[in-house]
Amino acid sequence: MEHREPKRMAPREAEEFLRHLLDTGFLKEEERALWGMVRPERLKRMYEVVQRRTRYVAAVLEAVDDGHNQAAVLRTADALGVQDVFVITGQAPFEPSQGVTQGAHKWLTVQRKPDIRTAAAELKEAGYRVWASYLGEGAVPLDRMDLSQPVALIFGNEQAGVSEEAVGLADGRFYIPMQGFVQSFNISVAAAIALYEITSRARREAPDRYGLSEPEKRQLFRRWILASLNPRTRERILAELGHWEGADPSSAPV
Repeated sequence: MEHREPKRMAPREAEEFLRHLLDTGFLKEEERALWGMVRPERLKRMYEVVQRRTRYVAAVLEAVDDGHNQAAVLRTADALGVQDVFVITGQAPFEPSQGVTQGAHKWLTVQRKPDIRTAAAELKEAGYRVWASYLGEGAVPLDRMDLSQPVALIFGNEQAGVSEEAVGLADGRFYIPMQGFVQSFNISVAAAIALYEITSRARREAPDRYGLSEPEKRQLFRRWILASLNPRTRERILAELGHWEGADPSSAPV
């Protein structure tokens, strides 16, 4: 959403579109002071994107230390419509390069977890089957992964890969088949290939479960409105409104 300038809407078109958002609960009249700060064209772009978002696939970064790699995975997740990224910090802090993310981090739900055990337990409790990227025994090719239920893909450290603990906690292990001399991809490349393959398959194999529910779409859309405003304007209007249900404390900023 950062680089594509939406085509300007005619006044009548903009009015009809805003009425649609109000009628469907994406906007509330009493909160016009906040969403009125966003151009209708921008709101339309957000609305179109949220229709294609998914929580059927999630990414998990375990001890990915390089800021460029961190940022590249976030940018890939946004580009492919993957909303949730779970982060377990390694030796270096999670500080993705904003020059690489190109603002993509603003539109994602990035959840930091203290350790891989906590992350895996919460994902399984939420109904995910957890898969670890792994080159060892028992791993299946990426295109043979079972997508009959939501999946979370664990990608590991640049040098060490996923931890043995992560492998042990995972429900399954996968690898990306390669035809050359090298045995592995860079973490950001591996994540891009895997997320592209899995989201493409999941859209075909689980079309009725792939997208967000209508309440999830509305909540995320409203959170994006907040993310699109500069911090000073956002805080001022939120103080005036007193409450904005799009303000989601579980998705801490990157």
